[in-house]
Amino acid sequence: MSKISVIGAGNVGASCAEYIAMKNFAAEVVLLDIKENFAEGKALDLMQTAALNGFETRISGSTNDYSKTAGSDVVVITSGVPRKPGMTREELIGINAGIVKGVMGNCLKHSPEAVFVIVSNPMDTMTYLAMKTSGVPAHRIIGMGGALDSARFRHYLSTALSAPAFEVEGMVIGGHGDTTMIPLTSKASYKGVPASQFLSEDVLGKVKADTMVGGATLTGMLGTSAWYAPGAAVTAVVQSIVCDQKRMIPCCVSLNGEYGQSDICIGVPVILGKSGWEKIVSIELNEAEKAEFEKSANAVRNMNAALDSVLSA
Repeated sequence: MSKISVIGAGNVGASCAEYIAMKNFAAEVVLLDIKENFAEGKALDLMQTAALNGFETRISGSTNDYSKTAGSDVVVITSGVPRKPGMTREELIGINAGIVKGVMGNCLKHSPEAVFVIVSNPMDTMTYLAMKTSGVPAHRIIGMGGALDSARFRHYLSTALSAPAFEVEGMVIGGHGDTTMIPLTSKASYKGVPASQFLSEDVLGKVKADTMVGGATLTGMLGTSAWYAPGAAVTAVVQSIVCDQKRMIPCCVSLNGEYGQSDICIGVPVILGKSGWEKIVSIELNEAEKAEFEKSANAVRNMNAALDSVLSA
C-alpha cells in the first residue's frame, strides 16, 4: 500500500488525512507543518479515531522534518497564506510562490518519484510554478481545483433536479476562480439524460452562477476557506492515482496544444492513474464554451505574469 504526505496541517490538510485514512487505501499518511507540534497533534487526534472509524492507515505528524516524508507516492501541498486586507494579488503570489517552491524542493530530496497534487492558492498559478521550477515531468504535477469545482457543480445540479448527487454528472473546466471556472451545463446529465431536459435555461444558469461563487459563498459564511469538500476532492484525486483507478477527473494540468493552449496549467478533464495524469481528454465545446475557455486562459496567464520575478530567480 502507498504512502501519502500532506504538507500543511491546517483544515484542508487535516481533512485530506482523515478522508484518506477513512477510505483505507493508503498504508501511511504523513502530516507536516511549520508550526511546532501542530501536525503531531492533528495526527494524534486522528489516530485516536482509528478504533472508532475502523481504519488501519497510520497517520503521523512532523514539524518541518521532510525526511519523514521519504518514499512518498503522492505529495499533497496545501501550504500558503490567505490573502489579507490590503494585500495585492502580486504580493500574495510572491509569498505563496516562495512557500510552494521551497516545499517542492524539500519533498523532491526525499521522494523524487512522487506525484504532486497542488492545493495552494492561487492554484492554477501555483501549479504552473511547480511545473516550471521543479524539473518534475508535467504528468506528475496536478492541481486539484477542477475536482472540487465539479463536485460543487454536481451538488447544485442535484439540488435543482431533486436527485441524488451520485446520479448526476457535471464537469467544470477552466481556471479555479470565481470568474474563470466554466461549469459545462451543456454536458450536465441525470443518469445519462441531458439535464436540459429537466431544467430550464434560467435554472441551469443559476446552477452555473452558484457553482462559480461556491467557494466565496462558503468563505462568507465561515469567515475562512472551506475544508470538507476540498479535502474530499483531493482524496478522490489521490485515490485514483495510487489505486490506478483511471478515473476521469477535471484537474489543472500543463497543456501543450490541447484546447488550443500552451505554456499554461488550467483545468481540463484528465485520466488519473499510477503515473499521475495519463491522458488529457478532448471534449467538444460549443462556440460559447470555447470563448469562455479562451477568456479563462487569458485571465490565468495574467495571474501567472506575477511570477516573473520568481521564475527568473
